Amino acid sequence: MAYLNLDKEKIKSTATELNILLADFHLYYQKLRNFHWNVVGSNFFDLHVKFEEMYDDAKLKVDEIAERILTLRFQPLSNYSDYLKSSNLSESSSDLDDLAMVKTLLDDHGTMIDQMRKVIDKAGEANDEGTIDLIGGYIGDLEKTSWMLDAWTMRSSDNHPKLSN
Repeated sequence: MAYLNLDKEKIKSTATELNILLADFHLYYQKLRNFHWNVVGSNFFDLHVKFEEMYDDAKLKVDEIAERILTLRFQPLSNYSDYLKSSNLSESSSDLDDLAMVKTLLDDHGTMIDQMRKVIDKAGEANDEGTIDLIGGYIGDLEKTSWMLDAWTMRSSDNHPKLSN
């Protein structure tokens, strides 16, 4: 750990929160695969492609989170039984309609962003700028994806509120 100039005791809580985030991302990834395979209806083409784009991104983040845990010199979780026990997320049915799928993902995004903020808080206490930088970028990515999915759920007559002058 000396090469990172981080206190191993302080960084342990960061690694613990990263492992929870790793579990969240594994369940999220599988949920996206589920939705990608099972979406039907008039929005099939749009959502089938979007869900694939999202699970490809989640797959990369799974690896980066695990590698960050290893960089901190701790072991990442690697069994689905551990992911199911540790994750803030739960599995989803395969027979949701397209709107329910998107709303489920938006709920999961809020949960995952909360977990990412816990990681950043713990990393801040340990002066772990590498983890803060990595996870801060993930928050921005997930916020943008959430905005796009939320816009998809809106009616075309809906508008964003205007800022007053």
